[in-house]
Amino acid sequence: MAQYFEVHPENPQIRLLRQAAALLEKGGVVAVPTDSSYALVCHLDDKAAADKMRSIRQVDDKHHLTLLCRDLAELSSYARVDNRQYRLLKAATPGPWTFILEATKEVPRRVSHPSRKTIGLRVPEHRVLHELLALHTGGPLLATTLIPAGETDPLNDAQEIRERYEHQLAAVIDAGACPHEPTTVIDLSGDEPEVLRRGRGDPAELGL
Repeated sequence: MAQYFEVHPENPQIRLLRQAAALLEKGGVVAVPTDSSYALVCHLDDKAAADKMRSIRQVDDKHHLTLLCRDLAELSSYARVDNRQYRLLKAATPGPWTFILEATKEVPRRVSHPSRKTIGLRVPEHRVLHELLALHTGGPLLATTLIPAGETDPLNDAQEIRERYEHQLAAVIDAGACPHEPTTVIDLSGDEPEVLRRGRGDPAELGL
């Protein structure tokens, strides 16, 4: 049965987020609010948790998972970033953007794309998630947008998430509704940036 943590979106109760962080340390999959929509997260180094997260979403190993990072410095530890890419990342973070980059050796091979060796990375702009990342001691959180299998839109109601996945999740963090619009995904692994999906982030702000 999933634990349910109802927190204030701007001043979250740290004791509740500390409990959620402890569940992540134990291998749990947790539903969290972000600056785009609700997402599933787990410990980066926990293979069983990552497999369970993929199972809930019903996606295979070719589906790009995303690392949620505290800041740009942490992101740079998990992706190979040149000066051009860094300038673009600096202009876009924190915010509703996901970047596809070449993974470093800090990223377990089982969670990067099997043939391209790339990984999605982003620095979210959401107070609750920011505090959870600060409490989580295992580096970035591995994440995927919470889109039910066979559907196209992410879930945005924490109570509905609890009802649908209460036997599969360790916890649900309820901080109210999210913007309910996906991140803009930009592939930086090639010679030129490529917008793969348009979402909340306006590519024009980055000159794309």
